[in-house]
Amino acid sequence: MEVLQLKDQFLKALKEEYPVQEINSFFNLLATAYLEISRLEIALNPRFEVDDELLLKFNNAQNRLFHHEPIQYILGETEFFGLHFKVNENTLIPRPETEELVRWILDDLTHSIDESLEILDIGTGTGCIPISLAHTLKNATISAIDVSENALEVAKHNSKLNEVEVDFIQKDILTTDFLDYKFDVIVSNPPYVRELEKKEMHRNVLENEPHLALYVTDEDPLVFYKKIGILAKSGLRQSGSLYFEINQYLAEETAMMLQELGFKTEVRKDIFGNDRMLKANF
Repeated sequence: MEVLQLKDQFLKALKEEYPVQEINSFFNLLATAYLEISRLEIALNPRFEVDDELLLKFNNAQNRLFHHEPIQYILGETEFFGLHFKVNENTLIPRPETEELVRWILDDLTHSIDESLEILDIGTGTGCIPISLAHTLKNATISAIDVSENALEVAKHNSKLNEVEVDFIQKDILTTDFLDYKFDVIVSNPPYVRELEKKEMHRNVLENEPHLALYVTDEDPLVFYKKIGILAKSGLRQSGSLYFEINQYLAEETAMMLQELGFKTEVRKDIFGNDRMLKANF
């Protein structure tokens, strides 16, 4: 089958499920991954022949997209902070808002970039936060915690892929009584989506991304923030800072809770205008 025919078939199959622009984006990503040709090359050579083996791969991807599986899981990878990361069903897909959190930390550390900093990421998932930090902060010692051994396997692979060193540790932060070291920076993007907010989630997230990394109960939605805040009181150096990605609907409550623990707080909005990031220090 010619690639232009394949594209037309792909568009028709998914037109009831996605906007045309998004379907075109899916096709271009798959063409790059499977055919190793770009959108421009397709336009210049629309009669490029796709063999039967690759047609099967496209049809499989098309079926998975029809059932709203994220394109990142189908491809097995995504980009974050200019770096490549492997992803699978054991990890959340890194998002642009989290890149903003990484940028905030790096901006704050501009004058300390060559120092031997100690940094801890809690709930690391793909490892996108500590790996991105390690890529810039060459002299930092960076550790990362996750409760999921499967997620940690992905994170370890990603650290090798991006040629940085991060110490990955399997640990349940909710049952941790103290941190083993003092840190200059503690950062976390913990579970924060309440059950009542599930109706706002896209189907591809609800049906595919790991619930362990996403959801908290309506009754105690700040459970991870409280625990990490308490651990940070003794685990941060006096000049250190605690950074969170937060639930936009609970920004005020999160800030107040941390203030009650003795922190000063600053909340920032993300690119979409939502209260998404928080910094706390002494």
